[in-house]
Amino acid sequence: MDRGHPGGALMDRYARQLALPEVGPEGQKRLEGATVLVVGAGGLGCAVLPYLCAAGVGRLIVVDHDVVDESNLHRQPLYRMDDVGQRKAEVAWATLASLNPYVAVKAVSERLTPANAPALVEAADVIVDAADSFAVTYILSDECARLSKPLVSASVIGLNGYAGVFCGNAPSYRAVFPDLPAQAGTCATNGVLGTAVGVMGTLQAQMVLSLLLDLQPSVAGRMTTVDFRALRFSGFSFLSAREEGEGFRFIARKDITSSDVTVELRGEEEAPVPAFESSVRLAPDSIESLQVERGARVILCCRTGLRAWRAATRLRAAGHHNVALFAAGD
Repeated sequence: MDRGHPGGALMDRYARQLALPEVGPEGQKRLEGATVLVVGAGGLGCAVLPYLCAAGVGRLIVVDHDVVDESNLHRQPLYRMDDVGQRKAEVAWATLASLNPYVAVKAVSERLTPANAPALVEAADVIVDAADSFAVTYILSDECARLSKPLVSASVIGLNGYAGVFCGNAPSYRAVFPDLPAQAGTCATNGVLGTAVGVMGTLQAQMVLSLLLDLQPSVAGRMTTVDFRALRFSGFSFLSAREEGEGFRFIARKDITSSDVTVELRGEEEAPVPAFESSVRLAPDSIESLQVERGARVILCCRTGLRAWRAATRLRAAGHHNVALFAAGD
């Protein structure tokens, strides 16, 4: 999209935020010169994207591999009934183009993986994790930490949500959450209110603008939590969190070699064809029975990464530390 615009149009469009002393012409120039990567065009992304676009962030990169489903519509207002079955990233691109023609939007209809994450993160000034995926969050955290880019991550399950700014000048997501929960719910299993997702998404957008405008005190290293049942906001600083080693890393398909031992943790009913042809199929609770040569790398595969993480924890307790994870997705 053409980002050129006459000065008068800029003044009219952004007049209300230009009036803020924290923004003004210089702040607006900062926004126009920024690139923001938004991974996930679902509930959170549908709140983040239009507000960043309306504020005049110069370039938005939207990454989402999914298509619009009717069950999305109660919390994803970028989409309409006519969009059901269409790729979310493409529909979001069209909607944002009509909202603000002076913002360049790039749609990437792909799953975020360890293979494409480095280039996508490298291209952005601020990265937004709106994907509702453990694997995506840790992949982005690792890349943002490596490249010293700020990561704005949020999650909403049921009537509780959080948003925080990691990496860059703050500890990584891994430092704050070194381990995955034993069990994790989803919007499908636990339910969610569309308004709750909207609040957390707009909070993410505010955090992005705060970073781009360098508002003080900085939001880096801060977590905000929301109890939507009690309508209670709270928060804390995690600037003192320590990076505790490498942890378990997600790996790209292209980086798996014939010398690796791949383990399919999904049953045959869930995954009739394993992610890798040579995989051993084991349940996560039976991972200790795996026989491998000492020093060999084990790749643990499941759908989201949660079972792989649990199995990796058990392998590590058994003395095997050369382990990587592979999230196969849907």
